[in-house]
Order: sequence, then C-alpha cells, then structure tokens
Amino acid sequence: MKLVLLGTTGYHPNDRRQTASFMLPQLGVVLDAGTGLYRASDYVQTDSLDVFLTHAHLDHCIGLTFLFDVQHRSKLARVTAYAEPDKLQAIQRHLLAELLFPVHPPVELQPLPREMALADGARLTHFPLKHPGGSLGFRIDWPGRSLAYVTDTTAAVGAAYVEKIRGVDLLLHEAYFSDDEAEQAELTGHSCLGAAVQVAAQAKVGRLVLVHINPLLEDDGELHLAAARRVFRNTEIGVDRMEIEF
Repeated sequence: MKLVLLGTTGYHPNDRRQTASFMLPQLGVVLDAGTGLYRASDYVQTDSLDVFLTHAHLDHCIGLTFLFDVQHRSKLARVTAYAEPDKLQAIQRHLLAELLFPVHPPVELQPLPREMALADGARLTHFPLKHPGGSLGFRIDWPGRSLAYVTDTTAAVGAAYVEKIRGVDLLLHEAYFSDDEAEQAELTGHSCLGAAVQVAAQAKVGRLVLVHINPLLEDDGELHLAAARRVFRNTEIGVDRMEIEF
C-alpha cells in the first residue's frame, strides 16, 4: 500500500510545503483537504475520491475549493467529503458561502459514519482529539497492515488517543512546535516534537512520520531528528510528495 504526502505543513504554505493532505491512491482516499489537495490529480487511480476531514480549520479544508481542477484533470465521477456534522455546517455556511466562493465545488458533503468500509478490505475508524473546536484522529486497518493519522492535538504520554493508535504499522503525527514551546502548544492545541515521539514509543507503532511541520522553519535540521530517534528510532520527517510504502 502506498501513501502520498500531498501537503505536510500547517497554518499556511511555504516555499517547500503545502498544508495538510495525505492520499492513498489505490483506495481513492484522502485524509484532510489542505492546500496540498490540488496535487491529488497527479496520483488518482480511481474514478472517485473519499476525503475525510479531521476538522474545519482552513489549513485542513480549504483544498475543497480546489476540486474543480482536480476533477477536471482526473475525470473523477464523484468526490465525497466526510466530517462531523458541525464541521460540515461550518464549511457550507462560511467557506462555501456565496460571497466567498459562489460556485459550489464538485463535492458532496456527508456526515462521517462511526466506521466505514473502504476498498481492499480496509476499515476506517476515528476518535476524538483535544483541540479548540474539536478534531478527529483517523485509523485505517487492513488485513495485515494499519495506518493512523493524528494532528491538531497536544501530544502527551498517556493521552486518551494513545490506545487508539496502538501497534499501527505507520503513524502520521503532528510535530508543529519545538519542545521549548510547550506552553504555546498547549494553548493552541498542537504538539511538540518530543511529545509526539514519546507517544509513538508508548503506542509501539512501527514507523513514525512527522507532519504538520511549522512553516516558519527554514530547515528541517531545526527539528533535531537525531534527538528524536534516540527516543523512537523509526522516526522520519515528512516532506511534500513523499511516497511511503507500508
């Protein structure tokens, strides 16, 4: 199974990264619709897309307005976006308001079910995360492999979501703040690198890929990967258009 990182930063894009979006081309599944979503057309392998939104903050949903181009280039027959009902309502009333975006993009908005069967025997489930306005984490299980995506929450050893991601083969986890910015992370509902790595170790995941990277970082060296790997060896930094086989 291949995962494509369409966008790996948070808040706003920079010269190297678009905001959060992650694609499983074989399944026609996208996790979050940040600015990176416009790249989906380069990887489409199906005639439809299912987009699952963690929440409705703009860096995770504004890509819905890019779907005209994605559909045109990929000849998609259907695009459906799933989210919690209050998030869908906010998107419809505000992002897609006539004065902001007068022509509705080619996407059907649907409430996110408790769990959902996907192609290839996969099953998607979700769990709540602590974040202003609320957010969700996602887990996808196949026979013999698993993936979890955790963003926009304050990572901590013993956090309720740790059990939800236990033992996954691949974990995408936010690492927006440095460890000396813990107070700001707590205030804004985001994660520090050190805490994210500790969560991966506690959950005994197979591989950790850091995403939702601070766009103000000028170099990935500022993330101190070597120190992170001393806590959890199989840690790497996600970059845009990275393709991960798992």
